Amino acid sequence: MQPKIMMKKKSISASKASLVLFLCQMISALDVPLDLSQPPTITQQSPKDYIVDPRENIVIQCEAKGKPPPSFSWTRNGTHFDIDKDAQVTMKPNSGTLVINIMNGGKAEAYEGVYQCTARNERGAAISNNIVIRPSRSPLWTKEKLEPNQVREGDSLVLHCRPPVGLPPPIIFWMDNAFQRLPQSERVSQGLNGDLYFSNVQPEDTREDYICYARFNHTQTIQQKQPISVKVFSMDSLNDTIAANLSDTDIYGARPVTERQPVLLTPTGSTSTKVELRGNVLLLECIAAGLPTPVIRWIKEGGELPANRTFFENFKKTLKITDVSEADSGNYKCIARNTLGSAHHVISVTVKAAPYWITAPRNLVLSPGEDGTLICRANGNPKPSISWLANGVPIAIAPEDPSRKVDGDTIIFSQVQERSSAVYQCNASNEYGYLLANAFVNVLAEPPRILTPANKLYQVIADSPALLDCAYFGSPKPEIEWFKGVKGSILRGSEYIFHDNGTLEIPVAQKDSTGAYTCVARNKLGKIQNEVQLEIKDPTVIIKQPEYKVIQRYGQVSFECIIKHDSTLLPTVIWLKDNDELPDDERFLVGKDNLTIMNVTDKDDGTYTCIVNTTLDSVSASAVLTVVARPNPPFDLELTGQLERSVELSWIPGDENNSPITNFVIEYEDGLHEPGVWHYQTEVPGTQTTVQLKLSPYVNYSFRVIAVNEIGRSQPSEPSEQYLTKSANPDENPSNVQGIGSEPDNLVITWESLKGFQSNGPGLQYKVSWRQKDVDDEWTSVIVANVSKYIVSGTPTFVPYEIKVQALNDLGYAPEPSEVIGHSGEDLPMVAPGNVQVHVINSTLAKVHWDPVPLKTVRGHLQGYKVYYWKVQSLSRRSRRHVEKKILTFRGNKTFGMLPGLEPYSTYKLNVRVANGKGEGPASPDKVFRTPEGVPSSPSFLKITNPTLDSLTLEWGSPTHPNGVLTSYILKFQPINNTHELGPLVEIRIPANESSLILKNLNYSTRYKFYFNAQTSVGSGNQITEEAVTIMDEGKMAMASRQVDIATQGWFIGLMCAVALLILILLIVCFIRRNKGGKYPVKEKEDAHADPEIQPMKEDDGTFGEYSDAEDHKPLKKGSRTPSDRTVKKEDSDDSLVDYGEGVNGQFNEDGSFIGQYSGKKEKEPAEGNESSEAPSPVNAMNSFV
Repeated sequence: MQPKIMMKKKSISASKASLVLFLCQMISALDVPLDLSQPPTITQQSPKDYIVDPRENIVIQCEAKGKPPPSFSWTRNGTHFDIDKDAQVTMKPNSGTLVINIMNGGKAEAYEGVYQCTARNERGAAISNNIVIRPSRSPLWTKEKLEPNQVREGDSLVLHCRPPVGLPPPIIFWMDNAFQRLPQSERVSQGLNGDLYFSNVQPEDTREDYICYARFNHTQTIQQKQPISVKVFSMDSLNDTIAANLSDTDIYGARPVTERQPVLLTPTGSTSTKVELRGNVLLLECIAAGLPTPVIRWIKEGGELPANRTFFENFKKTLKITDVSEADSGNYKCIARNTLGSAHHVISVTVKAAPYWITAPRNLVLSPGEDGTLICRANGNPKPSISWLANGVPIAIAPEDPSRKVDGDTIIFSQVQERSSAVYQCNASNEYGYLLANAFVNVLAEPPRILTPANKLYQVIADSPALLDCAYFGSPKPEIEWFKGVKGSILRGSEYIFHDNGTLEIPVAQKDSTGAYTCVARNKLGKIQNEVQLEIKDPTVIIKQPEYKVIQRYGQVSFECIIKHDSTLLPTVIWLKDNDELPDDERFLVGKDNLTIMNVTDKDDGTYTCIVNTTLDSVSASAVLTVVARPNPPFDLELTGQLERSVELSWIPGDENNSPITNFVIEYEDGLHEPGVWHYQTEVPGTQTTVQLKLSPYVNYSFRVIAVNEIGRSQPSEPSEQYLTKSANPDENPSNVQGIGSEPDNLVITWESLKGFQSNGPGLQYKVSWRQKDVDDEWTSVIVANVSKYIVSGTPTFVPYEIKVQALNDLGYAPEPSEVIGHSGEDLPMVAPGNVQVHVINSTLAKVHWDPVPLKTVRGHLQGYKVYYWKVQSLSRRSRRHVEKKILTFRGNKTFGMLPGLEPYSTYKLNVRVANGKGEGPASPDKVFRTPEGVPSSPSFLKITNPTLDSLTLEWGSPTHPNGVLTSYILKFQPINNTHELGPLVEIRIPANESSLILKNLNYSTRYKFYFNAQTSVGSGNQITEEAVTIMDEGKMAMASRQVDIATQGWFIGLMCAVALLILILLIVCFIRRNKGGKYPVKEKEDAHADPEIQPMKEDDGTFGEYSDAEDHKPLKKGSRTPSDRTVKKEDSDDSLVDYGEGVNGQFNEDGSFIGQYSGKKEKEPAEGNESSEAPSPVNAMNSFV
């Protein structure tokens, strides 16, 4: 769907406004100011044909202006009407308007006639049109006896209205007794004369209340004709009636409703004529009888029907052409056609014309001695005659004036004098009407005067035309000149347009057009000038227009309308929907620069227009809102072409709600087997509304259709009619047939039953057959009810069987089923695996081998082998823990497997068992094996106490898991100086039976870092770290405090302050970096220099590492400081089992090899060198300073 965005811009100073202003000013330039003498001018009068309400007062208007003010008189039917002699007639003060008092006893009929008003003063007389006064009439229908209309089905019928003749003619319509309009169609319609035409009658046309109404709008009354009765006899009922009365004849027996070719009911004959006046509406009508109902078509012989003015009404029975002209004369043919033939009628149209103006006479203002002309030219068909009057008197008998000469439609004036002033009337008439125009000749001698107010301000939008008014009067006619500014030169050139009425037009006004403009009017009697002001404003622009929107029903949408305008103009913003006001609904929220619609509904679909108005211009922008929703459900479902195994379903789509339907989903319900449950049947594209459906036997089908578009699925349609298919043999057999024993001596046969519609008929059963495989046995069969299981008892243990299950119903069997292989029940395996061997690979991993058991002894489906193993004793500790057996399962017929997660330096036992679906067989004899020593875990704690000037006391606990015989402890330590660099590394080996050590000869007030781990004959275990500080030498502090002579010097104090400030800045930077979690150089250097004697374990070399539950000790990291008792503890590591096999803890590859890999991480030790392992602290910094 393509976006629709419309933009319109209007300006008050556009060409249309320019033309209107120009014409208005032309008129005002010819108007004589009312303070000057002038002949009368008729300003207001009643219409020529004046139909009045006889119940109300009659008001005949006649208003005029002149100097001196005119007096008024009236004629009635060509003679003087003396209003003073009629008490019912009054004339309004200072006016010529007559008021005839009907409401106080007068009768309108007494005042019918032709009235004419005359307005007269010393300079002439003006007359009005002839005003024909007629009271409206709404007579009653004449009484008539209406016979019932009895008509045969298919015949034509005309019900005549014949309304009373009223003034003006009434409006005709047909209704029933309940005041409901009778429905009309191509078959039944009302003619222009008010009659009701039936092209052919049908039984449903029978009724007794066909009533014609005539509405007289002028009197607001409605007259009613007596009801007309119509009774339509169908051929069947007519034959029954005839047969009852004339049993010996069948005169009507063979006459069905007869089809007939068209015959014109109106107009009659083959040709007719029509005369219409120019400018009126031409209405031509053709109504035809016939069965089937004829269709009407119109053509113009020898030409085309006029485009844009041709309309067809009353189901194309009426041709309407608006604003006709002489070019529309010609022959118009209507053709009525049905399947049996056609009829036609030719209407010859002649367009006549009442008189119409070509040049109407205009008022003429002359100065004494000037010349002038009055021109009166009109046309019509036939051509009108022109006659002149002077002051209401035919010019031939009017007083002579030597300055005038009549030449047909022109009066020529030469050397006029003041006595030449008069009012002349031009009358153009033919047989269809007349035109009457007043035009005065006013002889004046007046100096120029400017009628436009002084200093009038004109405001115009940039790039639009600017029209500066200079309305003037003078006699002789003044000459007009324009200047810009006070001392500017006269305006000339193509950039200006000078109109005859004095207006100055600037076609494209720019910003530099702003300023003062002076208009100068001069004639031989004088000169006058006037100044006006022009301001140019910036145009109003919509910089953010509303955009095309697609929104789902009940959503929210917003249109923007952001504007830019001249700062001196106050804009107003109006929102329209479909060029009308917004609905009065609180869901529509109009903001400063937007329109928001909440909870959108389908009615909100349409075009929204933002209109911005200022006093000078107007701009607008529009956008379309499309409201989309899920489609409405399909309807009118119909089943056709019913066969035993198929049917055709058709439907009518519901409203797609502005989002095209992509597909239809067809569902079915089986009312026989699963009533109320709907199943998916098929789906078709959204352009398809029929589908051929495959059916199953013995199903009571109902169908429904669901429409789908991008928004979602519609509600389901109403169900179709039901269709019950015939029964048949089953087409298919049960699926998923299996044979599995639940006990060692049975065979359980199971299958998935057929669904209800798959049974194809009543009495669904199953024939279950079985026989032992590879044995020359006959099939054993049994027929069971509609179940899904059958148990065969007394079978050998775990024997293969051939099985098949066949469906059948009351009409027969399904096709022969396929066979499946099943087994009778399993029993526990009989023997244990033999020749169990264990090969210890390392301190935590062993490989076990065994011989497979014979398959016959498994007595079931071989599931695999299970290895049970448990630790009997740890060789490095006397304590014995609770024996916990672990199990690893190796799927399939495996003969070896890996045992991971063993504890070093321990004694283990294991046995192996075979498993099937029933359970496990007997265990093999226990096999004992030992694991070798491994590296120990880290010491359980390291505590540093009793700090002195040069010594520290270390205490520790033995490893939680020695994993062998401890041979010694290794202690390494190194100092950390005040710049946080590490000093030389010292290593001490300590006997395994020691638990404490006093380190002497240390430096006072020095921080040390210690690395401590245990060793077995295999190697070193994980280390534990700690830091400690020796105490400060108080004697040296006292010596420093006595050196007052230096400390009191000014230069020393300044130096110390500078050093302290630098240290403070350094502390702040360090704390910021620590809080952000970043690394600092000391730690990076420490990590870069590892102890070469302690190598990390490789994680990607493919070998199995040892367990290591000890985490890396990184005391320089945040949160790694020792607790207050300065003790670091290691938690005991639990036994863990890597996933080597299935079962409790592991998994194996198909070959029994281990999948995972052990890895352990050790902390890297710092190498000797000037490196630090700790971020600077305030204490250390101050110690360094002292």
